Amino acid sequence: MALKTYVLTSMAKVFLDEEPKNDLQIKQMSAFQNEKAAFQLAYASDEFLYSFRLEIPENVKVYTVESSPAVIAAGDDIDDYYLRTKPGLYPDLLRPYTGQAVRMPKNIWRSFWFEVEGLPAGKHEFKLKLYGDNDTLLSEDTMIIDVLDAQLPKQDLICTNWFHCDGIMNYYHVPVFGDRFWEITENFIKTAVEHGINFILTPLFTPPLDTMVGCERPTVQLVDVTVTKNGYEFGFSNLRKWIAMCKRCGVEYYEMSHLFTQWGAQHAPKIMGMVNGEYKRIFGWETDSTGEEYKAFLSALAPELTRVLEDEGVADYTYFHVSDEPSGEALETYGKVSTLMHGLFGKRFKIFDALSEFEFYEKGYVSTPVPIESKIEDFVGKVPELWTYYCGGPTNEYYSNRVLSMPSQRTRVIGMQLYKYGVKGFLHWGYNYYYTCLSVRDVDPFAETDSGMAFPAGDGFVVYPGPDGTAWGSVRLKSMTEAFQDMRALQMLESKIGKEKVLEILEDNNGQKYNLSFTNYPRSQEWHFNKREEINRRIMQLL
Repeated sequence: MALKTYVLTSMAKVFLDEEPKNDLQIKQMSAFQNEKAAFQLAYASDEFLYSFRLEIPENVKVYTVESSPAVIAAGDDIDDYYLRTKPGLYPDLLRPYTGQAVRMPKNIWRSFWFEVEGLPAGKHEFKLKLYGDNDTLLSEDTMIIDVLDAQLPKQDLICTNWFHCDGIMNYYHVPVFGDRFWEITENFIKTAVEHGINFILTPLFTPPLDTMVGCERPTVQLVDVTVTKNGYEFGFSNLRKWIAMCKRCGVEYYEMSHLFTQWGAQHAPKIMGMVNGEYKRIFGWETDSTGEEYKAFLSALAPELTRVLEDEGVADYTYFHVSDEPSGEALETYGKVSTLMHGLFGKRFKIFDALSEFEFYEKGYVSTPVPIESKIEDFVGKVPELWTYYCGGPTNEYYSNRVLSMPSQRTRVIGMQLYKYGVKGFLHWGYNYYYTCLSVRDVDPFAETDSGMAFPAGDGFVVYPGPDGTAWGSVRLKSMTEAFQDMRALQMLESKIGKEKVLEILEDNNGQKYNLSFTNYPRSQEWHFNKREEINRRIMQLL
């Protein structure tokens, strides 16, 4: 029997049917004490094994990299920096591994994912031992992690991946705001924070996102509303409970859900309230966004909500949305409701939205615009805080994204790009969106990764719902975390030598200078791995 193994970087994606000969093999890497250092062990046998296991090294988290199905593996408009683009199985899910014996099919390539964090400074050697039937030692590899005697600076990037409460409700069949709902939600938010997501979408009312016109998503509303003969009364007990939970998890920023519908702000979100003892919808698709009735509602809500956020100590870290991704055709309507929002909330809070036409900012309709990465150059040097986002696109011209079919280096390189451009915040719409497009039906993310064959696989979520109510990570989630760590390492080096010199180092590709941008970067995991090692070395030389 012959067993083949490769020790690979975390940027490798090991497909079931392909020997990873072209991926970078490593024996050692460095990491700071407060970052996640990851690598992989790929393996395959030319014989079927009934009992196969890994001996878990001490002080290491281990996962098996599982393949997820993708029907729509890539968009229609693509470039040549993809691993594959056809329907198939793509390595993505990270399943926690506890040392149990499993079967190994013949000639099937798989990998273990190793993660090290928080070890004392020094070189740590890890023996990677694989055992077969009757506990026969089949292979032994060695990996060394050089834990550097220093700490990366705290992440200052504000990062949100939209948290969808109804994804938890639907998958786990738990009622909203029941005990189990709160437990699972806290687990998912902890995982988000552990991976650099420090800004959480907070559903004041059911978020009016990705919903077919005239239809509804399940009610998720933290603010209680009662209609009285004199107007409205509000209850904030669930909102206070939400904020307390987020604080326990380490959340730093709070993103209030959109107060107008998506793609143009034409209507109010679904808002439920008690009316003469009956719980019913009081605003929704039938509500004109510029009407006096909804204006009166928001005017009553604003001062009370402001007092609660101030009382909870989070007002300075709270942002409000108007409407997601309005187009130029909606400029007039967006301007009217945005003016109302700025009057009610803008003096105390920042107003921000994902939008890519500069005119919205130029007219003063949004204080913090969040353009898609393909439009960010239109905003560079013209706004006080530069933010960006991506979603199912762009998927061409080598823009970074995090879909299953892309190389992990393409996902991870955004950290270097965010650093160069001085980006303050990053937004993505899908932390745990377990629906088809427009939320027509819910999906099992283990079986359906492309939102009902609507988006490139992986666009809607970066975590899988574990059977125990915890969020299972993905290769893509880890790649984004590593991107943020790269950004922090560059900032650390900048504090020693200045940004100009850091960019000289970063923009060197084997002796050739290139101009790093959102479309231009060395497309190589070897370059990326070596560049991060160089940055680490330079930092340590200056300490």
